[in-house]
Amino acid sequence: MSVAHHEKVVREFSKQAEGFGDPRLNVGFTLHLDRLVSFIEPELDLGDVVLDVAAGTGMVARAVARRVRHVTALDLTPAMLEQGKREADRDGVTNVTFTRGDATDLPYLDRSFTLVITRLSLHQVSDPEAVVREMVRVSRPGAAIVVADLVRPDEGDPDRIERLRDPSHGTVLTADAIGGLLASAGAEVKRTDRFDYVRPLSPWLELSQTPPETQEQIRKELREELAGGAATGMRPALKDEELHFTHSYGFFGAIAP
Repeated sequence: MSVAHHEKVVREFSKQAEGFGDPRLNVGFTLHLDRLVSFIEPELDLGDVVLDVAAGTGMVARAVARRVRHVTALDLTPAMLEQGKREADRDGVTNVTFTRGDATDLPYLDRSFTLVITRLSLHQVSDPEAVVREMVRVSRPGAAIVVADLVRPDEGDPDRIERLRDPSHGTVLTADAIGGLLASAGAEVKRTDRFDYVRPLSPWLELSQTPPETQEQIRKELREELAGGAATGMRPALKDEELHFTHSYGFFGAIAP
């Protein structure tokens, strides 16, 4: 990851860290957490040594911690790790280690983990290929590798609006592209799960602390699309007179070579 992009990510997610602990704002991260844990379920073992890559506050790490030996939650942004550690301490989760590090250059030896996970990171980094390659490198032969991320919709390009909202946003990949990254790194995709989530716009913008004038620009473009204007890739809708938009998610379960 480039130094400039590092700085953008740390700046934007330092602002967002406290919001990740706010149930009013973090519903986009908590709502489908049980679905992801259920997806990972076949791979969980009490002896597992797990790595959660670009973990943020370690929501996934903390969700699986009681069912494995140990989890390392690695992220680039100290404020996110500090928020996660506070929540782990509050909940009595003692087998998660919070570690600062770069997802594109993991500070671990080859074949170190029996389960490697990343959630909502590939669309955020400047080099998703490097992240997947590193995940495969640090996985033991036969280890489970799980990628959960936004996937590009069949029509439209959401990246411009995503970057208006959060300048550290990278590129939303297609499901085929994510599967291709895993395959190119030597992993074999065994299972997938795809679904859409229609979510309210306001909490999403509040979490990122998007400037008011930019928030209004985003709202204006979504309203114009609803009135027949240019497609934004966000697939807006009105529900109870409140603007919503649609995110598509994909879960990918693979096996390391």
